[in-house]
Amino acid sequence: MLNEREIESCYLGQFIPVHYHHNMLMDNNRMHSFKSAIDYVVKPGMKVLELGGGTGVLSWFAAAKADKVYCVEFNPDMVQQAKKFLAINPNGDKVDVIHADAFEYLPPEPVDVVICEMIHVAMLREKQVEVIESFKRRYAQKFGGPLPIFIPEAVLMAAQPLQQEYDFEGFYAPIVQFQETGVVHNNTVELAQPAVYAVIDFTQPNALSYAWQGSFVVERSGTVNAMRFVTKNILAVVQERGTTIDWLNHYMTLPLAQPVQAAAGDVLQVSFAYRAGGSIPSLEASLQATVVYQAEQAAAIEAVPAFA
Repeated sequence: MLNEREIESCYLGQFIPVHYHHNMLMDNNRMHSFKSAIDYVVKPGMKVLELGGGTGVLSWFAAAKADKVYCVEFNPDMVQQAKKFLAINPNGDKVDVIHADAFEYLPPEPVDVVICEMIHVAMLREKQVEVIESFKRRYAQKFGGPLPIFIPEAVLMAAQPLQQEYDFEGFYAPIVQFQETGVVHNNTVELAQPAVYAVIDFTQPNALSYAWQGSFVVERSGTVNAMRFVTKNILAVVQERGTTIDWLNHYMTLPLAQPVQAAAGDVLQVSFAYRAGGSIPSLEASLQATVVYQAEQAAAIEAVPAFA
């Protein structure tokens, strides 16, 4: 029988099936960004811990330089897959694949770097924030300071109002959509610039919930019927060049229960609240948008002559 945490983990995506890991391996943007960040951060002789290792590929990247890598995975099927893959790759012998819960595991010795990629758009579904916050507390109690370097180091999260097409061959279905970044989406109209609503710095304590109310100046008239959520992962800060190695998740677009009409120049107020690791419907249910300033109406009022 599964306990409560295991049931929730299954529901929220912790037991990701093998075929989905294949999709992650095929994601060149994800793979190249993590490989570059790990190659930059991990120095020869270091000890590395990966929480939520999956196929073991990120641990394998670290093993190119590290002396020892502890790869922790909760899914027993993936533990076997990772061991199989690492056995047929160079330096795979430097990776110790451990079947354990990332919420409970601590390495037998201090480590220099912790890799954790339990990342979903907006920090939903998967347990990235909660796992790292738990790890930091337990690690400090066992080993004291300093804490290891984390990959990713930080996360920026932003929201953007959209007019999204939900007509599928005449069938109207407002439904969550995931979109590739860096390409044009003909059925999506961006009505305002994105606004950052949360910054996560894994070297600092982080809250496990987000409640935001912010305003957008509408740049293009249309029907605001969806919000795009953008998640930019700062995998590593390259201090000597003043740059970062980033990984941008696919955009997540959530429909609004109550669409609103907005004209260019209007001010749109948006609010939402959810917890890290929560479900997508929990965020969707909290989404609200309201036009709080109408540019056309304000201009009409200003145009009325004033009489003494």
